[in-house]
Amino acid sequence: MSVNHPDRPASEFTARWHREALRSLPMEDRSAFADAARGLVAADGPPVVRDDSGHVVWDLTAYDFLREEEAPDTVHPSLWRMARLNRHHGLFRVTDRVYQVRGYDIANMTVVVGDRGYIVIDPLTSTETATAALRLVREHLGDRPVTALLHTHCHVDHFGGARAVLEHAAPGDGPLPVIAPRGFHEHAVTEHVHAGAAMSRRSGYMFGPRLAPGPLGHVTASLGVSIARGTTTVVEPTHVIDATGTEMTIDGVEFVFQYAPDSEAPAEMNFLLPGLRALCMAETVSQQMHNLYTLRGAQVRDALKWSGYIDEALRMFAPHAEVMFISHHWPTWGRENIARLLRMHSDLYRYIHDETLRLANHGHTPTEIAEMVTLPPQLAGHWANRGCYGTLNHNVKAVYQRYLGWFDGNPATLHPLPPAEAGRRYLDLIGGTEPALEAARAAHGRGDYRWGAELLRHVLAVDPAHEGARLLQAAVFEQLGYQAESAAWRNFYLVGADELRHGVPDGRSFTAISPDLLVGMPVPAMLDLLAIRLVGLRASAHDLCFTFEVAGEPEPHRLAVGNGVLRHGTDGGVCGCDGAHTVLRLDRAALGAFACGASSLDALVDGGRAVVMGDRSRLDTFEGLLDRFTGDFEVAVTNAPRPDGPAGAPVPEPGGVPAAAGGR
Repeated sequence: MSVNHPDRPASEFTARWHREALRSLPMEDRSAFADAARGLVAADGPPVVRDDSGHVVWDLTAYDFLREEEAPDTVHPSLWRMARLNRHHGLFRVTDRVYQVRGYDIANMTVVVGDRGYIVIDPLTSTETATAALRLVREHLGDRPVTALLHTHCHVDHFGGARAVLEHAAPGDGPLPVIAPRGFHEHAVTEHVHAGAAMSRRSGYMFGPRLAPGPLGHVTASLGVSIARGTTTVVEPTHVIDATGTEMTIDGVEFVFQYAPDSEAPAEMNFLLPGLRALCMAETVSQQMHNLYTLRGAQVRDALKWSGYIDEALRMFAPHAEVMFISHHWPTWGRENIARLLRMHSDLYRYIHDETLRLANHGHTPTEIAEMVTLPPQLAGHWANRGCYGTLNHNVKAVYQRYLGWFDGNPATLHPLPPAEAGRRYLDLIGGTEPALEAARAAHGRGDYRWGAELLRHVLAVDPAHEGARLLQAAVFEQLGYQAESAAWRNFYLVGADELRHGVPDGRSFTAISPDLLVGMPVPAMLDLLAIRLVGLRASAHDLCFTFEVAGEPEPHRLAVGNGVLRHGTDGGVCGCDGAHTVLRLDRAALGAFACGASSLDALVDGGRAVVMGDRSRLDTFEGLLDRFTGDFEVAVTNAPRPDGPAGAPVPEPGGVPAAAGGR
């Protein structure tokens, strides 16, 4: 973890930026603080949660600095407000029979008291925090079994603690009902895998786990305080929701579901508890602007559908609800307040969608549109529309990307020079590195931080190791981070500054994937991961074919390497031969470990986890063509490409795969 440095305060320009922002914010509206504190049943002090080895996976005491009401100059006042609201923790009563545990993870665990036990909704990120949350529930509501588990959507902070919940299932009733939207399991186990190394690295920037908590470092993740560490698990649903209006009675409680795929998540659902007059809007609604594009990397979300689902819930459910609770933040009470929040959120995403396309149809580029779009005062003045997580700027670009893609239509940007080549030419034009650095210093000195970052980007593209440029870029990023209202932007800037000063942390191997996620992946998805790891140009010199027999699969999977690609399928058309001369027999867990690079072929065979029949040399050759992803590449500095493998790291020889690493 990095260390906060008190000798790097906010500049006078950043302090002025915050004073101006403060004048535009509705600070007199403190209703959210009352809502965040409402219904507290028990809070035994800021929670500290440890794993079985004694390592801390969650520590809310590190955020005691948020007791101060006034924002320091190093934090945007809107973000400071959100951070203070997120620090509320404990067991809260939402309404009759509905409770939430908040402040034990980035998300909330909701518990509905059924006729026989507890219906658990969204079991947090890790088994450790889920266990601690359930312990709090039992201590204050009674020692009752869990009678059902619901996942509102397929993001890890809403399913990772699942196995801890299963340990408390009601005995003698058969498998615990696990209810989720259609597509949940597929997306839960694959979203972070195919682009996993890049997404994991960028998540470290977006959520800032390396930053020390404090006014100069990590303040909040905005959806919650931070993401818990610990053990991540996943359980396949026993029941799926695939249609709006689906009704179920679970442990005596009536549920009416809304199926909302391709909104905030690829698989998501909301529901009404009509007998309790309570509405759950999952993460389709939050107390801030969400992401149409998430900076960690994911497919762009559909603003129009998202707005439409909220409108549908407003019509179908809101008239029957007296309270609305969500997967993050705090509830909203009262029909008028619920309807207002739903309307404001629906109109927010619709406005961003429509304004972006209106300006695109005038020929403006995404960067231009992001600077042009301004929210109307009615939307901008609503606290739950503030850009503490998603931002208007990058959400506009997301809408453009969804409809028109990466190309802005200007032929000059159709085939631009790569950063290092463009940087070299810019420096030649300016007169070299020193004049560019001097111009960047001047930009920093007058508070023109975006221009300073642009100048230094070119310097570092040419000379990534230039210490003076790295330190100056770190100083620029730091002020941009202090100014950011969005926690994600703040963390990106501050993590970038930290790495520019102290270097990239030790490689955190991509092989550190939860065993549950590996085993849960469909076999074709595992084979697709092998195809992604294939070094294409090197593989183009080979023609290989072989068969994988995976335990539990009805048919063998045939694989063929040719033209630099890996093809696979269960029919004979994959390759010209039957592949029977080389067969690898293994189970799903072993295949997952091999596919992601956690285990070599030698290790699997020697450990009795795999058997090779026939000519093994083809498999050895194939393994030698596989790349490895360690997730330790530069982000804040251009990572120069190599045609035959990853930048800055050699492609491993046969068997040269990294050992599994810890962490999530």
